[in-house]
Amino acid sequence: MINPRILVAAVALSVMSLGSGATQAADLENGEKVFAKRQCKICHALEAGETKPPAGPNLNGVFGRTSGTLEGFKFSKAMKEAAIVWDEETIGAYLKEPKKYIPKNRMASAGVKDDTERADLIAFLKEATKPPE
Repeated sequence: MINPRILVAAVALSVMSLGSGATQAADLENGEKVFAKRQCKICHALEAGETKPPAGPNLNGVFGRTSGTLEGFKFSKAMKEAAIVWDEETIGAYLKEPKKYIPKNRMASAGVKDDTERADLIAFLKEATKPPE
């Protein structure tokens, strides 16, 4: 016979895990809305090979890339010299305050100050900018 406490705990864990998947999907959807609302999409393309020159670099494959190194895009001296490897933490800090994180860079955005919007945007970018396999 199954212990009722174990059964209740198992059901609770199942519900919690289902909820986290729904939350993640909602975060990605909100991140896409933030990308549009904050007008990131005016300057940045997400699909490999797509360009929107001269505004901003293509973001496909940005996670793991070093700042200022995308071939074919003319980066500011500040972005090249920063030599930051883009990951969730560095992109988050940059998106919060671009001009403070890398002084004299050319990003037009004043930043995404709202922590939830920024986290959702990063989650969306991480998914949307995966390089093709």
